[in-house]
Amino acid sequence: MVDVGDKSETERLARAGATLRMAPETLTLLTRGGAKKGDVLAVARIAGIQAAKRTPELIPLCHHIALTGVEVHFEPDDDGQRLHLEATVRCRDRTGVEMEALTAVTIAALTIYDMLKAVDRAMVLENARLLEKSGGRSGHFVAP
Repeated sequence: MVDVGDKSETERLARAGATLRMAPETLTLLTRGGAKKGDVLAVARIAGIQAAKRTPELIPLCHHIALTGVEVHFEPDDDGQRLHLEATVRCRDRTGVEMEALTAVTIAALTIYDMLKAVDRAMVLENARLLEKSGGRSGHFVAP
């Protein structure tokens, strides 16, 4: 594990995104709230928040960070076949929150898959990536 003891605490933020591709009927079911297992997006949001908080338990050598905020948002694409997911994680600490944001967005997507797999087993998780990072020595990063 990298020693971050000499680093100063700074405000840090990371945003991660992913896309879940699915059949148009599945996206309609998801956005209208008709899934048999309940409110899929509400459950996925909570799963993403919990995942961010538990990242050090899942990723070896990842530091425990006192998170100050976690947000998970969903936006259906106009093409009717994709749901875009985004997680934003904030803290004031000595190391960044990129892993927490990536973990949040992927676990939220996996939760949606789990809750809708009986309807559409062909869903595909695509493009999980860091969108933005700020704070710390390396400065501000925004994905192209």
